[in-house]
Amino acid sequence: MHLAFLNPQGNFDPQDRYWTQHPDFGGQLVYVKQVALALGTMGHRIDIFTRRIRDPQWPGFADPLDGYPGAPNVRIVRIPAGPDHFLPKEELWPHIGADWVPGIIEFYRREGRLPDIFTAHYGDGGLAGVLIAAQTGIPFTFTAHSLGAQKMDQLGATPENLAALDARYHFARRLVAERLSMNRSAVNITSTRQERFEQYGHRAYRGAVDVHDDRRFAVVPPGVNRAIFDPDARAENEEWVHQYVRACLERDIREDRRDLPAIVLSSRLEPKKNPIGLILAFARNPHLRERANVVLITAHLDDPLRTDEGSSPAEQEVLGRIRRAVGEHNLWGEISAMAISGQASLAAAYRFLARHRSVFALTALYEPFGLAPLEAAATGLPVVVTRNGGPAEIWQEDGEEYGILVDPADPDNIARGLMRVLADPLAWEHFACRGRERVLARYTWERTAEGYLSVAQRVQAGHFRPAERPLPIPLFFQDPRPENDIPLDELHRLYFEPEVHPHPIHLPT
Repeated sequence: MHLAFLNPQGNFDPQDRYWTQHPDFGGQLVYVKQVALALGTMGHRIDIFTRRIRDPQWPGFADPLDGYPGAPNVRIVRIPAGPDHFLPKEELWPHIGADWVPGIIEFYRREGRLPDIFTAHYGDGGLAGVLIAAQTGIPFTFTAHSLGAQKMDQLGATPENLAALDARYHFARRLVAERLSMNRSAVNITSTRQERFEQYGHRAYRGAVDVHDDRRFAVVPPGVNRAIFDPDARAENEEWVHQYVRACLERDIREDRRDLPAIVLSSRLEPKKNPIGLILAFARNPHLRERANVVLITAHLDDPLRTDEGSSPAEQEVLGRIRRAVGEHNLWGEISAMAISGQASLAAAYRFLARHRSVFALTALYEPFGLAPLEAAATGLPVVVTRNGGPAEIWQEDGEEYGILVDPADPDNIARGLMRVLADPLAWEHFACRGRERVLARYTWERTAEGYLSVAQRVQAGHFRPAERPLPIPLFFQDPRPENDIPLDELHRLYFEPEVHPHPIHLPT
């Protein structure tokens, strides 16, 4: 089968440049790459479409064609969209229909054959799928990864701040594109059933898709790269990483505490990831402080507890709260922060910390899926994770616990969850083993690729199909002049009004 992945944001290259260093180079790119490689290994022909970037500050993305070593069935195809320089995903909307989609269709016209199916990722990729399907008839699947309405919830959207949020994030364009994507796709692929009902069931998407219609959804969980995240794997720089982690601990942790386990937090420094919730849980529980230290892993900030060097304004805001908590609760000598870049190095750090019977913690306010805890568990760390979102479905099932779920809004509850693992050696062994078993049984990229292939075959057989009443495509997505833009009133109507009519009549189409 010939499948094409639509992922305009971020970029792909053999070196995985900038992964985790920028929000557009996060878990979504890992997901697309690993599914594509697994499908290629199965013998299928795979194209990953992304945006061509000719920018000296973002080198490595200028060649129109690229690939991965040892993966002859997988191509990276870079299509121009808008200016040559790097654009964050929020700025891509005018260029998807005007440049990127015509470029993809022209690419296949020159090759003489279209793929069997497209698979679209995030709202911008979904919009491309909508426009390609409208012009070619080739069906597409839609994987949102995250949806704009939930981000508006997290940012506390109100009628008063709506204009400012839209100016920054272009939520009007995003929500309309997401509604089109879930409405016109052959099937919507989610990571969990909870994602289907909680995220797609948001009031902002009523009239676009029926979350109770099984013909419109398929659950295909992401996976873990077992060649990297495994207790017995070894990175090329394994010993260097171990020495680096040890050196950071010696720099930050008091000598009498360096043999203690670590509570490991490895995530982007964003308010929604709620690192301050974990810090406060630790700071306020004397029993927890007696038994463990905190280790904060970032991708590129070597000593963020002491310096802002290399951090963005958004990261500085989060770091400011962490530093204030460290000072107010006298946590110096009990907390360390370090930079670990790349999956192989991160796995090596996990292996080092697992030897000290550490625990991985993710206390995000809401997590659509949560791949990071799966990677940590595959490497041998027990996990304590947020109960909000996909983790509730992953780490508990039919009364069985594979990890510990906690309320991210309750520091005491977080502390109790951590103590369950850290205070009892048998509990540590139990959750370390059960967590890894869970990953190997359910969450590998091979299983994810098999799920995508099964969905694609069912689409071809007619088991899935787009909504019977397709939403009209606003003119802005094909002719992005200011007068055609999605108005703020439309965003207000979708997000705040109690009833959503499936066919807006005032958008130019």
